[in-house]
Amino acid sequence: MEKAGGNRRLALALLLAFGAALLWSLIKPKDLFTWFLEVAPALIGVVILVATYKRFPFTSLAYVIMFAHALILIVGGHYTYAEMPLFNWIRDTFHLARNDYDRLGHFFQGFSPAIVSREVLLRTSPLKRGGWLFFIVICICLAISATYELLEWRVSVAMGASADAFLGTQGDPWDTQWDMTWALIGAAAALLLLGRLHDRYLDRLARSN
Repeated sequence: MEKAGGNRRLALALLLAFGAALLWSLIKPKDLFTWFLEVAPALIGVVILVATYKRFPFTSLAYVIMFAHALILIVGGHYTYAEMPLFNWIRDTFHLARNDYDRLGHFFQGFSPAIVSREVLLRTSPLKRGGWLFFIVICICLAISATYELLEWRVSVAMGASADAFLGTQGDPWDTQWDMTWALIGAAAALLLLGRLHDRYLDRLARSN
């Protein structure tokens, strides 16, 4: 059952684990500038979550998914997305054209915001579960993905070659379109696979308050 005390303990444990992972990632990262760019969204997110916890605690499910997303960002910041060792091994073993760790990152760029925005809308707006909620959440996730791609573009223009590791295109001229496609897939997957489970967590959280 989603009890307030259990939620607090989980949130604290995830926060401590986030801090430990962040410290690890800062030890000899591949490129410090790229590390900052990749990890900054996770840091900003954690600050917002901590600041709003008493007023708006999320469900345990949402916190776990957000933590998983943060770990992906942290690992990507440490190695850079194009050089993550496990995905280098996958590329070489299966004779793939590129390191696809960034595809995982962009999948979660849709997956995680889908659950977060769904929870915020169901708890703070008149929207009910159904088609309109699904559509609006998908639109929000695509907007987030497009905004991130615009940010990457401006960083690239401003920083030149020093931003290449942050972009992580690996020579793919359609990298931006693929990034947004994977965010769309991630958002749809989260809603279709976890919608009912998320509803149970929301119901339990409502009963515990």
